[in-house]
Amino acid sequence: MQSRTLSPTDIFSHHTRYVVPLFQRPYVWNRDEQWEPLWEDVRVVAERLLDPGNGGFPPSPHFLGAVVLDQQSTPSGYIAVRRVIDGQQRLTTLQLLLDAVRRVVQQHGEPMDEQALKILVRNESQIARHPSEVFKVWPTDRDQAGFQAVMGEETDHGQTASPLVHAHGFFVGTITEWALAGGEDNPLDTPARRLGALVHTVRDHLRLVVIDLEPGDNAQVIFETLNHRGSPLLAADLIKNLLFQVAEGQGADIDLLYREYWAPMDYDYWRQKVSQGRRLRPRIDMFFQAWLTMRLRQEIAQDRIFLEFRDLLRRERAVVAELMAEIAADARVYRDMTEMPQHTVEGTFHYRVVKALDTAVVAPLQLWLMGWNESRMPEEQRHLALRALESWLVRRSLCRATVKDINRLVVELLKAVHEAGPEQAGEAVRRHLEDQRADSRYWIDDEQLRTVLDTAPLYKSLTRPRLRMLLEALEDSLRGPMGEGQQCPRQLTVEHVMPQEWGEHWGDGVVGDPEAEQRREEHIHVLGNLTLVNGKLNPAMSNRPWRDATAVARGLPGTGKRALLLEHSTLKLNARLAVGNEKEWTESDIDQRTEHLVDHIVRIWPRTGPSARSAVITVQAEAGDTEEERPQSEPLGNVYQGKYQSLWSWLRNQVQDQVPMSFSEVAEIAGMPLPESAYNHAAHWYAYEGSALGRAIRDAGWRATEVDLLAETVCFARSDPED
Repeated sequence: MQSRTLSPTDIFSHHTRYVVPLFQRPYVWNRDEQWEPLWEDVRVVAERLLDPGNGGFPPSPHFLGAVVLDQQSTPSGYIAVRRVIDGQQRLTTLQLLLDAVRRVVQQHGEPMDEQALKILVRNESQIARHPSEVFKVWPTDRDQAGFQAVMGEETDHGQTASPLVHAHGFFVGTITEWALAGGEDNPLDTPARRLGALVHTVRDHLRLVVIDLEPGDNAQVIFETLNHRGSPLLAADLIKNLLFQVAEGQGADIDLLYREYWAPMDYDYWRQKVSQGRRLRPRIDMFFQAWLTMRLRQEIAQDRIFLEFRDLLRRERAVVAELMAEIAADARVYRDMTEMPQHTVEGTFHYRVVKALDTAVVAPLQLWLMGWNESRMPEEQRHLALRALESWLVRRSLCRATVKDINRLVVELLKAVHEAGPEQAGEAVRRHLEDQRADSRYWIDDEQLRTVLDTAPLYKSLTRPRLRMLLEALEDSLRGPMGEGQQCPRQLTVEHVMPQEWGEHWGDGVVGDPEAEQRREEHIHVLGNLTLVNGKLNPAMSNRPWRDATAVARGLPGTGKRALLLEHSTLKLNARLAVGNEKEWTESDIDQRTEHLVDHIVRIWPRTGPSARSAVITVQAEAGDTEEERPQSEPLGNVYQGKYQSLWSWLRNQVQDQVPMSFSEVAEIAGMPLPESAYNHAAHWYAYEGSALGRAIRDAGWRATEVDLLAETVCFARSDPED
């Protein structure tokens, strides 16, 4: 058995086929667990190649794992064949990635880069004796059609169910988006330059350990040994081993170092697996990833924790005793971050951001901010930083805005606070967040937040932990300033005030009237109709009518929902709505309560600094022009004050008489999600008096035609002035 570390160029540049035996399992890798992490690792290496601050030094290669191959007997003149004993998922994915990069380079890169990749994904057809022999990797029979569909010269879209097709499509889309994302601040950051670095990365800066079996090696025994025996080492285990090896070479007292610094991290608490997004990871590896990100102020991939630590130790030539003391102190801070009292700013941040929003990626900045004592970092600066970041994240979460760029933003914030120093850390975080203008970075302003929350079906659009956290924060706000009152109990149940099944006891005057039914459905899941109750009260409330008298008249035992809220709930959220609405709970009451609660949200999570986007909207350019921004203060006709002002203004500026659009394009122009009824009832687009969307279209001088709910398309036609 021979083992070598090879790059994709080493593996695929020769005329060789890597054939997966028919008895092996089909392709099972997926986006969350493999494709997306792989892309993030590759992207980090490519961006280090692009970074002029690296001083021309190449980044460390990224290790992809191991494959085991068995050489097959091949007659002279035939393409060499190797059977894949282990690592077929890895090899197949690598081919999909290489080909996806090639296809994006075809569109946006240099021809020589495209040719350099083609050599790695296809054997020359002149020497292939069968059509399948042009492929470097040939998967098991179940995956062959899907593989051919995306890797062939003419892609076949009839294999839409194949995970290989999904993988290839994911890589093409993600790489295209990344390639075209540069140039905003640096005109030299072109797609071709980005793709050139990416080609260099996937060809030469990835590594696989290739194990070639020799005659007599038992392939099955080797496969079982690699996959079923032993317990994998954590990155922290490798770090520990390295530290004590170096410490011993430095003449340190190993036993003393262990007792003082490592022993507190050497028990079950640190090896427990905790959730990070959809994955479970050992807590100690998450700590070292956060610590290295904080220390180096750069993204650290999960599978590069040990390599980055080893490079740091070699580069700084640190005294191990001093470095271990630093690590031990920061580990205590990391643990304290999860145990701060929830009435404190630090505890509230951890509960809302890390737990409810599931955004553990902020840990490196949190660790940096929590690691300074009061003599270096004033408490108000730490609080300012945490509150600003919490506001940025919560506002984007409530508006369903992407936070996919949060990893790089955290690194930028670390650089900003490092430059400003602990004395001005809060101001540095606030300024950096205020300065963001990209769609993926913008700090949502009050106007946009209000516009979305006025009608957003939060019960459906937010995960239950996020929605519960929002209502808890509102309850805390109603009880008084932080620290002055008892906090809202945790883990209560989210309840609809007007029930989801409203037809039985809430339908008088509504059932049978399509417009009234539609309007009611639009109000059921919005903020103003949601509250918190304890778990025992929730089943009792169920679909009960609002008033006691209605419950009695309908033969229901007990009281109405209002009385139950007053009797059993100590929350101010419930007391206010019950006391203020004695006789009924209507759509108008929901609107008023929504507006009141949104006022509190704006105060709980303020956005400081100028609202850079509230004064402009994006409008479609005329033929031959580029997109431009026009002030909302310059409409072409009478003033419209409804919530669909952006859509109204956009329609007023159109020059053509008909504009076909998808529902998603309409929502993008409107700057908010469309109500659910717009996707379920064509009348929502036409019923001008019962629909805010319909009124905006009409008042702009247009009408909706050809509404197709299945295709989610609509055509806007300019209205006749006499209509």
